[in-house]
Amino acid sequence: MYRYDALDQRLVDERVAQFRHQVERRLAGSLSDDEFKPLRLMNGLYLQLHAYMLRVAIPYGILSAAQLRVLAAVARRYDKGYGHFTTRQNLQYNWIRLEDTPEILAELARVGLHAIQTSGNCIRNVTTDHLAGVAADEIEDPRVWCEIIRQWSTLHPEFSFLPRKFKIAVTGSPADRAATRVHDLALRMVRDESGAAGFEVIVGGGQGRTPMLGATIRAFLPRQHLLSYLEAVLRVYNLYGRRDNLFKARIKILVAALGVEAFTREVETEWEQLRDGPLALPEAEQERIAACFRRDYGPSEDPAGDQAGLAAERRLTPAFDRWVETNVFSHQVAGYAAAMVSLKPPGGVPGDATAEQMEGLAALVERFSRGELRVSHSQNLALPHVKVADLAALWRGLDELALASANIDRAGDIIACPGLDYCSLANARSIPVAQALSERFARPGRSEVIGPLAIKISGCINACGHHHIGAIGILGVDKRGEEFYQITLGGSAGTGAAGTAALGTLVGPSVPALAVPDTVDAILDVYLARRQEGECFLDTWRRVGLEPFRSRLYAERGNAEKGNAEKGNEGHGEAGHDAA
Repeated sequence: MYRYDALDQRLVDERVAQFRHQVERRLAGSLSDDEFKPLRLMNGLYLQLHAYMLRVAIPYGILSAAQLRVLAAVARRYDKGYGHFTTRQNLQYNWIRLEDTPEILAELARVGLHAIQTSGNCIRNVTTDHLAGVAADEIEDPRVWCEIIRQWSTLHPEFSFLPRKFKIAVTGSPADRAATRVHDLALRMVRDESGAAGFEVIVGGGQGRTPMLGATIRAFLPRQHLLSYLEAVLRVYNLYGRRDNLFKARIKILVAALGVEAFTREVETEWEQLRDGPLALPEAEQERIAACFRRDYGPSEDPAGDQAGLAAERRLTPAFDRWVETNVFSHQVAGYAAAMVSLKPPGGVPGDATAEQMEGLAALVERFSRGELRVSHSQNLALPHVKVADLAALWRGLDELALASANIDRAGDIIACPGLDYCSLANARSIPVAQALSERFARPGRSEVIGPLAIKISGCINACGHHHIGAIGILGVDKRGEEFYQITLGGSAGTGAAGTAALGTLVGPSVPALAVPDTVDAILDVYLARRQEGECFLDTWRRVGLEPFRSRLYAERGNAEKGNAEKGNEGHGEAGHDAA
């Protein structure tokens, strides 16, 4: 993994010192809350419903065991003993005191962690595939380019005050495990006719109140021109992006307003002035950074024997067999595998990990994954360098930490934002709904029958839970002061069995929180009754369409209303009888 150099460390240390002084001035009253707000946001510090929240950057989702231990220590000493891993491959602390923040940042800085550009109208933490560098279907390791973008974008003077926040994702695989189509800008590794690797450039995706899928503005960009082209895109956005309306400031609105062709022409014109300038990437620099990510695994001693041993262990231990089936993925190197750690236990809070779990996991990462951990955009973790022969021992270690849930990409692997339990922007709670659903899916055999399924929950229209791209999306809304939930179907990030990226379609009436599990069950009953052999939920949805699902939900609502009316009539009759 890439190690910060002296320049990186100096930048982080100086930022800590600056913010320490700013906090002291705020506490002393020499800075007003309005004056302090932009300063704290530039350091990842939000004021939420009950306390300050600190968002820690984890560039392209990579953590060392040492960094994980520091994150655990901060959780224990300064928070309530846990951290929350997010869909942007970051970590959040939800119960921070303002006066503790400078010391927290100082402790993080000692292991190369910080909170720079985790907030504000800037280029946010660049995300990528959690299996980058080890996925068997990869064209090229995207982490190299994520690091190059990180170095270019950090405190970039021209792009520190953009019209709105700006999110970039990079994927090296056709399977797209980085949800590229719903990013402001995305890069997908492709090859041209000669076999040379480069990038498909996608711009204008996003979720929130105006969800859109990104459009391709360049089918192939040579690698050496990466930064000059990104600079051109950001310059066009900075110049034309709206600053008069917060809700129309994202680049997706600009692309839609200009049209993809006109926007592309603007970018290409700007790029012509930049392409052969100092932003051109020398091959030597590309190679220098690429070398930081290479690993020498050495020859596998007995791949066939390892696989035979794994098969035998799976036959002996059904729980381990289920975990391998859902949580273990193929690797580029024979004799190795990538193992996913679910942060979605039945009844748990999606994405949360206790300090004890993080410390225990750090030990397992050192023992089984060469000291490296990954954070996924689905709020889970990955050990990318596990010997096949060690999978059973790793599983036992995870089981002792209550981290061995076998549900990756299954119904219980629910993405959820913090919702109204923490967020001042939310209309409804997300966490209790996710907990209720995950407990229902924990019933023996239920998840296995359903198969791959992505359920995503947001507590408001800002869509931090990615509900727009959930096969089943759930959105919390305020209905005359009560929490209700809208259901969308057919969304997809374009990952795995989900195939092509798509935005969900609203189906049926909104329902109260207690009705959400039954509503989801009704949807799944339609799917199970109508699916054909080999179909996942999205396959069936795309084949049969909206109507069977909508009819079932409206029928359910009608039955419920009829039942309530009958109960009401019974009650009136009894009251009249008593009065008589």
